Amino acid sequence: MTPTYASLTRALAEALVDVLWFVDGCEDEQMDPDDAVKVLENVAHWVTQLSGGQRHELLDLLATMAAEETNPARREFLEGFPEGFGLDEDLT
Repeated sequence: MTPTYASLTRALAEALVDVLWFVDGCEDEQMDPDDAVKVLENVAHWVTQLSGGQRHELLDLLATMAAEETNPARREFLEGFPEGFGLDEDLT
């Protein structure tokens, strides 16, 4: 069954987390480590460019997603996302 999302923002946040969860968990044989670091660093840069309101919205979505997550490792990834990607830095 395909999940239904209340908003496009939630759907895109889920997709972003899915991609980053995959990249973060890749073995060297699955993805070149340098390429993985580039992807993760680019996302970290991108989220720091969001407005304060957008960052708050994403933080709220990540908190909701973490609270709903049943996989402990993925929940930990979601809980660490704000700090790991610089989302909570210089938040005004």
